[in-house]
Amino acid sequence: MNKAFTKETDGQDDDDDLPSLPAIPKGSKNYMTPQGYQALRSELLELIDNERPRIVEVVHWAASNGDRSENGDYLYGKKRLREIDRRIRFLTKRLEIAEVVDPSVHHGSDQVFFGATVTYADNEGVERTITIKGIDESDSSKGEVSWIAPVARALLRAKVGDEVPLPTPAGVRMLEVLEVAYPAPQN
Repeated sequence: MNKAFTKETDGQDDDDDLPSLPAIPKGSKNYMTPQGYQALRSELLELIDNERPRIVEVVHWAASNGDRSENGDYLYGKKRLREIDRRIRFLTKRLEIAEVVDPSVHHGSDQVFFGATVTYADNEGVERTITIKGIDESDSSKGEVSWIAPVARALLRAKVGDEVPLPTPAGVRMLEVLEVAYPAPQN
């Protein structure tokens, strides 16, 4: 077969080599804080305006060097372009369906809503503090959980002093809401 008609790929499907992110529950919106929305939007613009054109230039240069089958710059560049394009598609879809919710509108409230920073104690007396954020912006290493996480769903709509059940594989744990805080409104 003529090389002009062969598919240039590393044998992997475009969407199979990245771990999938949590799906948005059916009938739900993609809730996001204004800061989370801006961070994803900035990442998208960085990919479109800077990263992708830079890689396209490298691939173009590498392709002009001749034999593409053993050209590392060309092969890596094409793979990186697929990764960038996949991320651009993902970010575009997520931003299109984003529902930006400003948690500061609840400033001073003692009830748990999206964007709250909640301190709670479990039935063993262990205290934890979490911030409820969007699926695409939560970072567990910073104490942030997605609003679809079981602990967040258990705490939503609870007030300071309430005890809420949290179903776990080991049985139901009771969580007591100790404190609820929201960021102050920005003028």
